[in-house]
Amino acid sequence: MADQSFLAWPFFDDGHRQQARDFERWAAEVLPPLLVGADGDLDAVYDCVGRLVGELGAAGLLRACVPAAYGGVREKIDVRSLCLAREILGRASGLADFAFAMQGLSSTPITLFGSDDQKRAILPGIASGTIVGAFALSEPDAGSDVGAIATRASRDGDSWRLDGVKTWISNAGLADCYVVFARTGEGPGTKGLSAFIVDSDTPGLDASERIDVIAPHPLGMLRFTECRVPADGLLGNAGEGFKIAMATLDVFRSTVGAAALGFARRAFDEATLWALKRRMFGRALAEFQLTQAKLGDMAVSVDAAALLVYRAAWTRDVLGARITREASIAKLFATESAQQVIDAAVQIFGGLGVVRGMTVERLYREIRALRIYEGASEVLKLVIASRVLETMAVEATADATPARTGPSVRSANGTGNADR
Repeated sequence: MADQSFLAWPFFDDGHRQQARDFERWAAEVLPPLLVGADGDLDAVYDCVGRLVGELGAAGLLRACVPAAYGGVREKIDVRSLCLAREILGRASGLADFAFAMQGLSSTPITLFGSDDQKRAILPGIASGTIVGAFALSEPDAGSDVGAIATRASRDGDSWRLDGVKTWISNAGLADCYVVFARTGEGPGTKGLSAFIVDSDTPGLDASERIDVIAPHPLGMLRFTECRVPADGLLGNAGEGFKIAMATLDVFRSTVGAAALGFARRAFDEATLWALKRRMFGRALAEFQLTQAKLGDMAVSVDAAALLVYRAAWTRDVLGARITREASIAKLFATESAQQVIDAAVQIFGGLGVVRGMTVERLYREIRALRIYEGASEVLKLVIASRVLETMAVEATADATPARTGPSVRSANGTGNADR
């Protein structure tokens, strides 16, 4: 079993520790048979994820994705709970993590911005696993540049008409409902976007085209052709689409880091056990200083990633602060360092490390996408730098103010509030 000592950190309460035990037990006892055959073709992968959502819901584990009023565990969205779930599931199975994560990613914008009717119609089903959700933001020419979204939504009587294409959409073709972002034209760029809840059986929506990637999971394209969505399908207010997307990513970027942390922990455990077992030149591989140095670097990366991930989650949950900076740092470091940890694990395994079916080989394929989705590493560096510069500019201005105007106003952590 992976290191559990981090659960004693002050980031967590007893409810989090009980949740961790519940997820650990489910991953050990229920999950293994659900994954049988999941390494086959895409049909098998889609079937597997559908089963995983149902079983996670039946076990009550998807309740972490919604507030208590709609079947959840806690009164509000708790990012620490989401991160713990993704870390534990990620350590056990990339597909199990995916199944859980997409339920949370699709429900969070509804939780944060949905009407009471929208919440009642969808959130209980997300929690029970009877409704599969999806989040549709990216397009062929609009990935990191959200302001370049071209899918259009125009008002037509008592409904909205959607036309356009979405791509890289997880759960495409599997989801029962999609949160779709489209241009409604209230302003240029990001100011003219809105979000809609679109049922999968809506005429004019085609979700049949799949995308096969190195770590297969339900992924595909959505095509909207005169797709009519009722007026009450609008999520929040017209023109709030960018705000909705960014608020959702503020929550889920930390959880991507948590999933990467789970992958890294598993790779570290596999590599450590193998180093103790494998013998070379009459000695255990673990006795060589080069191996020990590699394991030491891996241990530092895992602990540092955990601290950054749970700092970001705690900051949002307890301080109620916006965590664009903290979540971006956590996601950037955890995913980049996990890639290095997993690569080191493959190296320790030698030739066996690249044999299909080996755990470290699977992790090597699974980690790669996490450095791209929900904020590519290069984009996150720009986001982090912009927050640093904004904070410093505010502080520099305050320091330059004559003393008679009074002291500068600082946030509780002394860094100012420009990045909040």
